[in-house]
Amino acid sequence: MMKMKNYFAFILLASSSAFFALMPVSCAAAADLLPPQKAIEDVSNQMKAQLQDEEFNKDFARVTDLVEKIIYPHVDFRRISALVLGKHWKQADKEQRARFTHEFQTMLVRTYARAFVEFDDWAIRYLPMVKKSSKKVIVKTEILQPGRQPVAVSYRMVLVDGDWKVYDIIIEGISLVTNYRKSFRNEMQRTGSLDAVIETLAQRNAKALSNADEKKS
Repeated sequence: MMKMKNYFAFILLASSSAFFALMPVSCAAAADLLPPQKAIEDVSNQMKAQLQDEEFNKDFARVTDLVEKIIYPHVDFRRISALVLGKHWKQADKEQRARFTHEFQTMLVRTYARAFVEFDDWAIRYLPMVKKSSKKVIVKTEILQPGRQPVAVSYRMVLVDGDWKVYDIIIEGISLVTNYRKSFRNEMQRTGSLDAVIETLAQRNAKALSNADEKKS
Protein backbone atom coordinates (compact mmCIF):
# COMPACT_ATOMS: atom_id res chain seq x y z
CA MET A 1 0.00 0.00 0.00
CA MET A 2 1.25 3.48 -0.81
CA LYS A 3 2.34 5.70 2.06
CA MET A 4 -0.48 7.40 3.98
CA LYS A 5 0.71 10.91 3.11
CA ASN A 6 0.50 9.98 -0.57
CA TYR A 7 -3.00 8.65 -0.01
CA PHE A 8 -3.99 11.96 1.57
CA ALA A 9 -2.66 13.82 -1.45
CA PHE A 10 -4.36 11.40 -3.79
CA ILE A 11 -7.70 11.34 -1.98
CA LEU A 12 -8.10 15.07 -1.36
CA LEU A 13 -7.42 15.66 -5.00
CA ALA A 14 -10.11 13.10 -5.74
CA SER A 15 -12.58 14.79 -3.44
CA SER A 16 -11.98 18.30 -4.64
CA SER A 17 -11.22 17.90 -8.31
CA ALA A 18 -12.63 14.39 -8.79
CA PHE A 19 -10.80 13.37 -11.91
CA PHE A 20 -12.65 10.09 -12.43
CA ALA A 21 -11.37 9.03 -15.82
CA LEU A 22 -12.67 5.47 -15.68
CA MET A 23 -16.05 5.37 -13.96
CA PRO A 24 -17.06 1.70 -13.53
CA VAL A 25 -20.58 0.48 -14.13
CA SER A 26 -20.90 -0.25 -10.42
CA CYS A 27 -20.72 3.46 -9.60
CA ALA A 28 -23.96 5.36 -9.11
CA ALA A 29 -25.47 7.03 -12.12
CA ALA A 30 -25.31 10.82 -12.09
CA ALA A 31 -29.09 11.03 -11.84
CA ASP A 32 -29.00 8.98 -8.61
CA LEU A 33 -26.46 11.17 -6.85
CA LEU A 34 -27.45 13.58 -4.10
CA PRO A 35 -26.28 17.22 -4.32
CA PRO A 36 -23.03 16.79 -2.33
CA GLN A 37 -22.12 13.73 -4.41
CA LYS A 38 -23.18 15.52 -7.57
CA ALA A 39 -20.81 18.36 -6.68
CA ILE A 40 -17.94 15.89 -6.96
CA GLU A 41 -19.30 14.32 -10.14
CA ASP A 42 -19.81 17.68 -11.87
CA VAL A 43 -16.20 18.69 -11.34
CA SER A 44 -14.99 15.33 -12.63
CA ASN A 45 -16.42 16.17 -16.02
CA GLN A 46 -14.16 19.21 -16.19
CA MET A 47 -11.08 17.05 -15.63
CA LYS A 48 -11.74 14.13 -17.96
CA ALA A 49 -10.77 15.99 -21.14
CA GLN A 50 -7.42 17.01 -19.64
CA LEU A 51 -6.66 13.47 -18.48
CA GLN A 52 -6.68 12.31 -22.08
CA ASP A 53 -3.82 14.68 -22.92
CA GLU A 54 -0.52 13.00 -22.00
CA GLU A 55 1.44 16.16 -22.75
CA PHE A 56 -0.70 18.09 -20.28
CA ASN A 57 0.21 15.69 -17.48
CA LYS A 58 3.92 16.35 -18.14
CA ASP A 59 3.53 20.11 -17.62
CA PHE A 60 3.53 20.57 -13.84
CA ALA A 61 2.83 24.31 -14.09
CA ARG A 62 -0.29 23.71 -16.18
CA VAL A 63 -1.41 20.94 -13.86
CA THR A 64 -0.91 23.20 -10.84
CA ASP A 65 -2.92 26.00 -12.45
CA LEU A 66 -5.76 23.64 -13.31
CA VAL A 67 -5.80 22.00 -9.90
CA GLU A 68 -5.94 25.42 -8.24
CA LYS A 69 -8.77 26.46 -10.53
CA ILE A 70 -10.75 23.30 -9.85
CA ILE A 71 -9.95 22.81 -6.16
CA TYR A 72 -10.49 26.34 -4.89
CA PRO A 73 -14.28 26.58 -5.44
CA HIS A 74 -14.90 23.14 -3.95
CA VAL A 75 -12.80 23.15 -0.79
CA ASP A 76 -13.40 25.34 2.27
CA PHE A 77 -9.75 26.26 2.88
CA ARG A 78 -10.58 28.72 5.64
CA ARG A 79 -12.54 26.11 7.58
CA ILE A 80 -9.78 23.54 7.10
CA SER A 81 -7.17 26.06 8.25
CA ALA A 82 -9.18 26.86 11.37
CA LEU A 83 -9.63 23.18 12.21
CA VAL A 84 -5.96 22.42 11.57
CA LEU A 85 -4.70 25.23 13.82
CA GLY A 86 -7.31 24.61 16.52
CA LYS A 87 -6.82 26.93 19.50
CA HIS A 88 -4.02 28.76 17.70
CA TRP A 89 -6.54 29.93 15.08
CA LYS A 90 -8.64 31.55 17.81
CA GLN A 91 -5.55 33.28 19.17
CA ALA A 92 -4.35 34.47 15.75
CA ASP A 93 -5.13 37.93 14.41
CA LYS A 94 -6.79 38.61 11.05
CA GLU A 95 -3.47 38.97 9.20
CA GLN A 96 -2.01 35.76 10.62
CA ARG A 97 -5.15 33.84 9.68
CA ALA A 98 -5.03 35.18 6.12
CA ARG A 99 -1.30 34.41 5.74
CA PHE A 100 -1.63 30.89 7.13
CA THR A 101 -4.65 30.11 4.96
CA HIS A 102 -2.81 31.35 1.86
CA GLU A 103 0.37 29.35 2.52
CA PHE A 104 -1.54 26.26 3.60
CA GLN A 105 -3.68 26.43 0.48
CA THR A 106 -0.56 26.83 -1.66
CA MET A 107 0.98 23.76 -0.03
CA LEU A 108 -2.17 21.70 -0.61
CA VAL A 109 -2.49 22.78 -4.23
CA ARG A 110 1.12 21.94 -5.12
CA THR A 111 0.90 18.63 -3.24
CA TYR A 112 -2.29 17.57 -4.99
CA ALA A 113 -1.08 18.81 -8.35
CA ARG A 114 1.80 16.37 -8.01
CA ALA A 115 -0.61 13.62 -6.98
CA PHE A 116 -2.65 14.44 -10.08
CA VAL A 117 0.18 13.44 -12.41
CA GLU A 118 1.11 10.35 -10.37
CA PHE A 119 -2.29 8.67 -10.08
CA ASP A 120 -4.46 8.16 -13.12
CA ASP A 121 -6.03 4.69 -13.03
CA TRP A 122 -8.75 4.70 -10.39
CA ALA A 123 -12.47 5.16 -9.85
CA ILE A 124 -14.92 5.95 -7.10
CA ARG A 125 -17.90 4.05 -5.71
CA TYR A 126 -20.53 6.02 -3.79
CA LEU A 127 -21.94 4.53 -0.58
CA PRO A 128 -24.98 5.72 1.42
CA MET A 129 -24.46 9.30 2.57
CA VAL A 130 -24.72 10.38 6.22
CA LYS A 131 -26.66 13.59 6.87
CA LYS A 132 -25.35 15.38 9.97
CA SER A 133 -27.54 18.48 9.56
CA SER A 134 -29.16 20.52 6.81
CA LYS A 135 -25.75 22.01 6.00
CA LYS A 136 -23.32 19.22 6.87
CA VAL A 137 -22.99 15.72 5.43
CA ILE A 138 -20.51 12.88 5.20
CA VAL A 139 -20.15 11.48 1.69
CA LYS A 140 -18.97 7.88 2.05
CA THR A 141 -17.13 6.26 -0.84
CA GLU A 142 -14.62 3.64 -1.81
CA ILE A 143 -11.63 4.41 -4.01
CA LEU A 144 -10.98 1.63 -6.50
CA GLN A 145 -7.62 0.87 -8.12
CA PRO A 146 -6.67 -2.17 -10.23
CA GLY A 147 -4.96 -4.85 -8.17
CA ARG A 148 -5.65 -3.13 -4.84
CA GLN A 149 -8.23 -3.49 -2.10
CA PRO A 150 -10.87 -0.72 -2.08
CA VAL A 151 -9.95 2.19 0.19
CA ALA A 152 -12.71 3.51 2.46
CA VAL A 153 -12.90 7.28 2.16
CA SER A 154 -15.39 9.67 3.76
CA TYR A 155 -15.65 13.33 2.77
CA ARG A 156 -16.94 15.83 5.29
CA MET A 157 -18.77 18.51 3.35
CA VAL A 158 -20.48 21.74 4.32
CA LEU A 159 -23.00 23.88 2.46
CA VAL A 160 -21.55 27.37 1.97
CA ASP A 161 -23.60 29.97 0.10
CA GLY A 162 -25.41 27.26 -1.83
CA ASP A 163 -22.29 25.25 -2.71
CA TRP A 164 -21.13 21.99 -1.14
CA LYS A 165 -17.48 22.15 -0.11
CA VAL A 166 -15.03 19.61 1.31
CA TYR A 167 -13.51 20.44 4.69
CA ASP A 168 -12.09 17.10 5.82
CA ILE A 169 -11.25 13.67 4.44
CA ILE A 170 -11.24 10.47 6.49
CA ILE A 171 -9.19 7.66 4.94
CA GLU A 172 -9.54 4.25 6.54
CA GLY A 173 -10.48 6.00 9.78
CA ILE A 174 -7.69 8.60 9.67
CA SER A 175 -8.68 12.26 9.33
CA LEU A 176 -6.69 14.58 7.07
CA VAL A 177 -7.46 17.51 9.39
CA THR A 178 -6.28 15.58 12.44
CA ASN A 179 -3.14 14.50 10.60
CA TYR A 180 -2.20 18.08 9.68
CA ARG A 181 -3.22 19.38 13.11
CA LYS A 182 -0.65 17.12 14.75
CA SER A 183 1.97 18.19 12.24
CA PHE A 184 1.43 21.91 12.80
CA ARG A 185 1.14 21.46 16.56
CA ASN A 186 4.61 19.91 16.50
CA GLU A 187 5.82 22.82 14.38
CA MET A 188 4.37 25.29 16.90
CA GLN A 189 6.18 23.52 19.72
CA ARG A 190 9.42 23.49 17.75
CA THR A 191 9.38 27.10 16.54
CA GLY A 192 7.50 28.72 19.40
CA SER A 193 5.18 30.96 17.37
CA LEU A 194 2.56 30.94 14.64
CA ASP A 195 4.52 33.55 12.68
CA ALA A 196 7.52 31.21 12.58
CA VAL A 197 5.31 28.35 11.39
CA ILE A 198 3.85 30.52 8.63
CA GLU A 199 7.32 31.69 7.56
CA THR A 200 8.62 28.10 7.43
CA LEU A 201 5.60 27.08 5.36
CA ALA A 202 6.14 30.03 3.02
CA GLN A 203 9.80 29.12 2.55
CA ARG A 204 8.94 25.51 1.75
CA ASN A 205 6.35 26.64 -0.77
CA ALA A 206 8.77 29.06 -2.41
CA LYS A 207 11.46 26.39 -2.63
CA ALA A 208 9.07 23.81 -4.09
CA LEU A 209 7.73 26.21 -6.69
CA SER A 210 11.27 27.35 -7.55
CA ASN A 211 12.37 23.75 -8.09
CA ALA A 212 9.33 23.17 -10.30
CA ASP A 213 10.27 26.22 -12.40
CA GLU A 214 13.86 25.02 -12.73
CA LYS A 215 12.72 21.59 -13.94
CA LYS A 216 10.41 23.24 -16.46
CA SER A 217 13.26 25.33 -17.89
